[in-house]
Amino acid sequence: MILLLTAVAGGCGAVARFLVDTAVNRRHRLTFPAGTIVVNATACLLLGLLTGWALAHPGHDHLRQVLGTGFLGGYSTFSTASVEGVRLVQQGRTRAALVHSGGMLVVSLGAAALGLVVAGG
Repeated sequence: MILLLTAVAGGCGAVARFLVDTAVNRRHRLTFPAGTIVVNATACLLLGLLTGWALAHPGHDHLRQVLGTGFLGGYSTFSTASVEGVRLVQQGRTRAALVHSGGMLVVSLGAAALGLVVAGG
């Protein structure tokens, strides 16, 4: 049953990723994929919150699996971010690729750390 719930949560996470990415990119017509940065930053924040909560409340392995592996695994999109970085380099936009990739790394790590601190982990 947990496997099925994790798979369904992963599908829901993928739908949420699509909706957030599309909304951000429609509102902000930037020259780099800002939607992916927003998705991954929020995924890391939520995963930090979930991890911090799980550390303070042991014994909820199934909830962590469904939400962390399932929903947030489907929601986050680091593979897409990597492809976008490569595409920017292929287009000769090395600076934009560095800002995109480096910014994603810094923002995502910061968001995860913030989530851990806020959740008390």
